[in-house]
Amino acid sequence: MNRFFYSALLYLLLPLLVIYLAIRGVKSADYRGRWGERFGLTSLKQSDLLIHCVSMGETLAAVPLIKAIQQAFPQLTITVTTTSPTGSAEVVKAFGESVQHCYLPFDISICVRRFLKQLAPKSCIIMETELWPNLLHQASKSGVKLMLANARLSEKSAGKYRKQASLSLPMLQSLDRIAAQSKQAAARFIDLGVKPENISVCGSLKFDLNISADKIAQAKALRLEWQRGNSPIWVAGSVHPGEFDAILNAHRQVLADNPDALLIMVPRHPEQFNAAAGKIADAGFNLARRSLNESVQPNTQVLLGDTMGELLTFYGAADQAFVGGTLIDNGGHNPLEPAAFGVPVFVGPQHWDFAEITGLLEDAGALQVIAADSELADGLINKFNDESAYDAASEAGLKVIAANRGALKLQFELAKQLIDS
Repeated sequence: MNRFFYSALLYLLLPLLVIYLAIRGVKSADYRGRWGERFGLTSLKQSDLLIHCVSMGETLAAVPLIKAIQQAFPQLTITVTTTSPTGSAEVVKAFGESVQHCYLPFDISICVRRFLKQLAPKSCIIMETELWPNLLHQASKSGVKLMLANARLSEKSAGKYRKQASLSLPMLQSLDRIAAQSKQAAARFIDLGVKPENISVCGSLKFDLNISADKIAQAKALRLEWQRGNSPIWVAGSVHPGEFDAILNAHRQVLADNPDALLIMVPRHPEQFNAAAGKIADAGFNLARRSLNESVQPNTQVLLGDTMGELLTFYGAADQAFVGGTLIDNGGHNPLEPAAFGVPVFVGPQHWDFAEITGLLEDAGALQVIAADSELADGLINKFNDESAYDAASEAGLKVIAANRGALKLQFELAKQLIDS
């Protein structure tokens, strides 16, 4: 498929995109508004720099980079886009009105052209792997300098690009700079036809995660509020519906060994909150919902983290963590967030979006890959009961993060070159 047929297909699918937004709107109020932005129909001011951050995880990684750019170029006008309400909320929280913010429109030619015509950016930075053929084509055609920051490319994703070379190769070759997270990712981009001189291996911005003293204090205070100072606590973070049963089965086994253990279960998306509450109640656990300000009692077995922006604090308040999206065909989420608190980590086998990071943590002994709920329960119980094993995993995670810091400085230098060019 080339870009012409890709664009034609998107026009044909336009009614389905509207239906998709309507269905998402039924499940989550956050998808009921701002539809005009999805189709490039909002009014925007001209910006020197466009930065696309996708969802919450990519936005959190981009925040330090954007702040470094703002400090170095105070006169620069910046527009930051996302595709999800969670990412949007993080942009507003981090930058307020110091940047212009909206959703990135669907990759329909007429929508993208109108969007770029209004913004008329000189440069564009795209986070990780959010590459859209029409966006890159129209931007490159307009003379916009393009950078892919914090770029990751799994073997699975590279295979998909390879199968659609007539569509993906022009898109990849339009990038002026690629800041790859790893040597493996850089090699895959080169294998797909990107010029080696356009790629720099910079490491992952996620290693530059800075856990503030206030965040640590907040996490400790939360644990004391729950009166669980000495009770085993574990978090299942960013979990998806296909993982709920496995998480609850593992917790049942943990409770058999540690009756006062507490599970904090945090679904990935807000529209999954009520479904998760139903699953927990149906399984017979004593449940408290964070969104309802229900207090954690001595007999509470599961706290449902059905709020936004608190997952990092929950990791800090816990002893161990499972990172979701890895027991289903999803690719996983960021295991460095719990590791940054010195929390031992578990993930399932489907973690290809964070393969290199997972490998580093696993090789160091900070992370364990599990295949089923029984294996997860065994791993949790082992570390709850073996202080030396727990301490070794905790220290290993902190050492891995400390050893891999520095991506922010390297990627900022590339962004600076892009803006100055």
